[in-house]
Amino acid sequence: MNFSPMIELTRNGISECLHLGALAVTDTQGRVVAHVGNPHWLCFTRSTLKALQALPLIQSGGAQQLALTSKELAVMCASHNGEDMHVEQVSSILQKSGNTYQQLRCGCHVPYRFSFNDQPLPEGFVVDERHHNCSGKHSGFLAYCSLHGVAKESYTELEHPLQQQVRRAVADVTGVASEDMGWGIDGCSAPNFAVPLSNLARSYARLAKPEADDVYGASLKLLGEAMTAHPELVSGTGRSDADLMRVGRGDWVSKVGADGVQVIGNRSRGQALALKIADGNKPALFAATIEALDQLGWLDAKQREELMPWRAHALKNIKGLNVGERRPIFKIQTA
Repeated sequence: MNFSPMIELTRNGISECLHLGALAVTDTQGRVVAHVGNPHWLCFTRSTLKALQALPLIQSGGAQQLALTSKELAVMCASHNGEDMHVEQVSSILQKSGNTYQQLRCGCHVPYRFSFNDQPLPEGFVVDERHHNCSGKHSGFLAYCSLHGVAKESYTELEHPLQQQVRRAVADVTGVASEDMGWGIDGCSAPNFAVPLSNLARSYARLAKPEADDVYGASLKLLGEAMTAHPELVSGTGRSDADLMRVGRGDWVSKVGADGVQVIGNRSRGQALALKIADGNKPALFAATIEALDQLGWLDAKQREELMPWRAHALKNIKGLNVGERRPIFKIQTA
């Protein structure tokens, strides 16, 4: 089977929901060392791609030319909450590169700081493109265009010189031939690429252990270290990636993607896991991710306790009654 049952929800002991998925754990060379389901399932990378989408800017010396800080690099890799700390970094990148938020082609949405917490916008709060969760990535795109003198109004088009450089970098780091990569348009209007889960894991193993990559190693090191140094900028208050990288104590580089994708690179092991929940359910994704980390032996007792809120647990109704259970039902197979 391409997908295996991973998370089950029960009510009074009766199965109610079943979430299927696939998982791949690889080393920096892409060798599969553990899996669930089909480790080579073709999967859209969604926002897990952001660190790789920043590579053309970093590879061409953009970080040095614009004096970009570690915080600014972190927000380029982010799916952020639109908190003040995120908007500040995006604004700084735009200012350094001579651009404005009106040039960002990601669009606008209610900042996650409000929508994720079911909170209304404060009276008088004005939303603009900087609050979009992908605005950091797009500010990096505009910075590349400024430095290389290429068109800014079409930077999200697949044939744009920037996106062709992104495609080349993604192909190189994932180990998938450029012509073999599937593609589609992401929620922020930028091209997104589909690669096998095992190849996505390979890219994060290299992001976590950049010494393994002779070509992109220095750039991957800058981006990966920025993400782990500033996990709150990569996601935001109360978000999973911030907690995972904090609990990982600098050893894990983590990024979630829309519709059930999660990747975590482990520096000390030189490995990464990539996970896809078939129906995109977020609680199932988080529960499966923490269970996978546990089964792989990546957690000590303190980390296991700290991540408990994100994993499988008892289900309660509005009145606080224990009405069911969310539980893992998969076993990772090792090579």
